[in-house]
Amino acid sequence: MRRFFQLLLKLTFRDAVPPVSQIEPIRRRQAELALLSDDELRTTGRRATELVEVIAVAAVVAARVLGLDMFDVQLQGALALANGKIAEMQTGEGKTLAAVPAVIWLAKAGGGVHVMTVNDYLARRDAKWMGGIYDFFGLSVGHIQQGMSIDERRRAYACDVIYATANEVGFDHLRDGLALHPDEQVQRGFSAAVIDEADSILIDEARIPLVIAGGDANQEALAYRVDRLTRGFRKFVHFTLDDYGRNVALTDTGIHAVENSFGCGNLFNEENLALLTAVQDSVHAHALLRRDVDYLVKNGAIESVDEFKGRIAQDRRWPAGLHTAIEAKEGVALKTQGRILGSITLQNLIALYPKVCGMTGTAATQAEEFRAVYGLAVEVIATNRPVIRVDRSGQIFRTKREKEEAVIEEIGKVHRHGQPVLVGTASVEESERLSSSLGGIPHQVLNARHEEQEAGMIARAGELGAVTISTNMAGRGTDIQLGPGVAELGGLHVIGTNRHESRRIDNQLRGRAGRQGDPGSSRFFVSLEDDLLVKYGSADPKLQYDPESVQRLVEGQNLETRKFLRKYEGVVEGQRQQIQRRRQGILSGSTACTSELERLVSLNAIDDLWAEYLAAITEQREGVQWVSWGGRDPLHEYLVAVDSLYEELQMRIEEEIPRRLAEAEAGGNDPTERGATWTYLTTDQPFGSWSERIMRGIVRKAREKNMWG
Repeated sequence: MRRFFQLLLKLTFRDAVPPVSQIEPIRRRQAELALLSDDELRTTGRRATELVEVIAVAAVVAARVLGLDMFDVQLQGALALANGKIAEMQTGEGKTLAAVPAVIWLAKAGGGVHVMTVNDYLARRDAKWMGGIYDFFGLSVGHIQQGMSIDERRRAYACDVIYATANEVGFDHLRDGLALHPDEQVQRGFSAAVIDEADSILIDEARIPLVIAGGDANQEALAYRVDRLTRGFRKFVHFTLDDYGRNVALTDTGIHAVENSFGCGNLFNEENLALLTAVQDSVHAHALLRRDVDYLVKNGAIESVDEFKGRIAQDRRWPAGLHTAIEAKEGVALKTQGRILGSITLQNLIALYPKVCGMTGTAATQAEEFRAVYGLAVEVIATNRPVIRVDRSGQIFRTKREKEEAVIEEIGKVHRHGQPVLVGTASVEESERLSSSLGGIPHQVLNARHEEQEAGMIARAGELGAVTISTNMAGRGTDIQLGPGVAELGGLHVIGTNRHESRRIDNQLRGRAGRQGDPGSSRFFVSLEDDLLVKYGSADPKLQYDPESVQRLVEGQNLETRKFLRKYEGVVEGQRQQIQRRRQGILSGSTACTSELERLVSLNAIDDLWAEYLAAITEQREGVQWVSWGGRDPLHEYLVAVDSLYEELQMRIEEEIPRRLAEAEAGGNDPTERGATWTYLTTDQPFGSWSERIMRGIVRKAREKNMWG
């Protein structure tokens, strides 16, 4: 039976059937099934082998268990997911329930279905909320949470349906890859993934590396010494910025200040590389990263703020030196960075699943990327009721000050009318600045400082006269319900104070109003001093007053960048999988090992040498762009170097295992001793931080000059 379902699923994903044509037979079958008893319905659901039958049974069960009647658009969404597509369904259309029939369909083939949500709360909520439906089909349901033990995680992954965040799944995959015994592993492979907020996971966060690290603490006293100097540096005196305000460069004055302060001689000598990199990171931290915009200081630690969601990005760190520089800047304890033992991006994690589908409120603007990168088609699902929200034309101002004055005036005007207002801002700093300017208007502020109160704040945001100032509303996962009498006043009014680089983020903010046929309105206010127009509009003056054209331009550039970077990391991901298959064979015993000692020695040797290989790859990435100075192709040079390093890795593994085994047999190191490991996310900089790359390149060029000059 399982092989039958697997074949059926393969055919379904290959030959998608237009979903609208299937709604009528689903409804007919649903009417027939509604006459069955619960026991009869259970038997029918567990025996169902056709997609129409599965969805029809699920619709009847949802009505009985949850009291929810599935709309036609939810059935269309389920069909789109079952056909391996990205379903675009607007906020408030019931995506959580729409996914359930497709999850059931996929789970019937065996192997487990991972339903990826945006946070632990939603994973726990949805697993419990929808659990009764799965039970009718004889399917078990589990969920993963931070802090769970190995045994709890293994039990959850053994279920037919597993709700979890993509990060937790990825970190478990990395930890499984370092296990010394089979019973330390929690996952059972990858079968199918149903991704909620697919645009967030597959695009916004797709290239964020998940990292597992280990090793001894490394408290960088150098970072504090450097910070005492660089916090007095002034722009255009000690350093300059590039045109887009993304990178810093020391001036001669800045260089001399460092050399005099540290007595190091020529700052660009190779022995000063660590100092030079620390200085660049420190200047970057002071000049380019802003407290309450890019990060918060919370409970004595640096908390990165997700630029797409305006929320704290849990466990995310900048590359090692830069994050340490920020900690020194803010005077907080320096966290251990450790040695990277393994890493995987969410994009490569998702590629491990034979079957992938997803849903989101905004996907159409990124349809080309979903197709080009993942081979996934986007199907736009109509709303259950017509959208009657009024999207008013935006306004463009010369300065931020003029813009914010207009925003405050708009808030006051709408508030006096009694209509609730939701203001979407770009940062914690901006949200709090607007808050302080509202005078006597009662309001609430929803940003990364107040995430614990998020649900309650959103619940009140649609009440009569409510004013809510929020950082980005993307991925908040909760609908705003209108209070009594609000619909008659025009519903929720949404104000955007910036345009994001991606039109999707703006559309998500707009979509908070006008859900399920409710009235609502939206309006965006933009200034020529906003980051989007400063960074990109200045390159083409014709685009300064056309934010949407700038957005399309940036989206295209970002897509090309992501496609290009895939070429760099694709080969290393293939190597990682090859090494993991070899390691798993040793771990499971399917590869001959002559003794338990040899098995443990082999696993440790592979892990150590792979970590060294990753460090070598990082070194290669940091300097590869400099080969273009000689007219050579960086990608070609990089791939040649990676191939050579990988051959060297394989030879070293063959040499190192017998050497370590002899040492262990002679009473040397105990191969069962493993230090602590920890996980975190870093930023999307696959070639290392910009300052590291520049420094490596300068040192390399200086070395070549000395060699040949």
